[in-house]
Amino acid sequence: MTHVVLVLVETVDDYLHLLEHQGYALILAPTPASRAEAIAHHADRIDVVLTRGPLGLRADEIAALPLLKIICVIGAGYEAVDLQAASNRGITVTNGAGANASCVADHAMALLFSAVRGIPQADASIRRNEWVKVRQPSLTGKRLGIIGLGAIGQAIAKRAAHGFDMHISYHTRQPRDDSPYTYCANVLELASAVDFLIIAAPGGSATHHLVNASVLDALGPDGYLVNIARGSVVDTAALIAALTTGRIAGAGLDVFETEPLVPDALKTLGNVVMTPHVAGQSPEAVEGTVLLVVKNLLAFFAEQPVLTPVALPEPA
Repeated sequence: MTHVVLVLVETVDDYLHLLEHQGYALILAPTPASRAEAIAHHADRIDVVLTRGPLGLRADEIAALPLLKIICVIGAGYEAVDLQAASNRGITVTNGAGANASCVADHAMALLFSAVRGIPQADASIRRNEWVKVRQPSLTGKRLGIIGLGAIGQAIAKRAAHGFDMHISYHTRQPRDDSPYTYCANVLELASAVDFLIIAAPGGSATHHLVNASVLDALGPDGYLVNIARGSVVDTAALIAALTTGRIAGAGLDVFETEPLVPDALKTLGNVVMTPHVAGQSPEAVEGTVLLVVKNLLAFFAEQPVLTPVALPEPA
């Protein structure tokens, strides 16, 4: 039997041959229109869906796919996948935890360096034929806070601690017994204790606007925020106000609440560095992510445990 994969993601096309080489048939549906059309016309063939966190898979779509057995999510986040609907049907869900951690951690540090050292601003000034030397803070020996200490958070901590002698503090729902870093019981406590704050937590209702005006005030006028996780974790209006009034020094953002739409207010600020949700995008990371999907599917259809299962709620 040929397994049919509905591919909703638009960022892994160059590596989909890895699935085809294993005998999987692919239906590409990277737009809302093609997605709806594919489900309407091929529902009786599709037994696998390949998606990513913000694209997800809704309950009505799961209900419309009678043969669906497994949902594979690119990347660590799965906030828009209806886990209850999957659980009710006995559908397995996997994610890409760890597959792109190195790439995302590299990008997080690049955003931090760019924001703190003012690299884009200096580059732009030279292109305007200016020669303005501004004293910007150094990074070595500073205090770094990380919200979320999964694979990406740990990779960021390793780079900061071993490469730049930073003191690392972190917040997660529960302290990690295997971590050498300083645990903070809540995000407000974490922000108060650090110079730089990096968000590496999943999206979803549990983290919605976790970083709000109070947290930004605790970070302070010399503090910098970096977000490579999900835009929903940060209260955008509060962030714009803090950046505009100097209540924090700057920010590096790869994700946004309403992406791909970015507020014009952010675009006009000189103390923010932005990239278009590309932290996890490198040839190595994308290939690794698709290979993980292949391994999960091979295990699943061989009736073996999948490598990166997502915990599901009890069936309703």
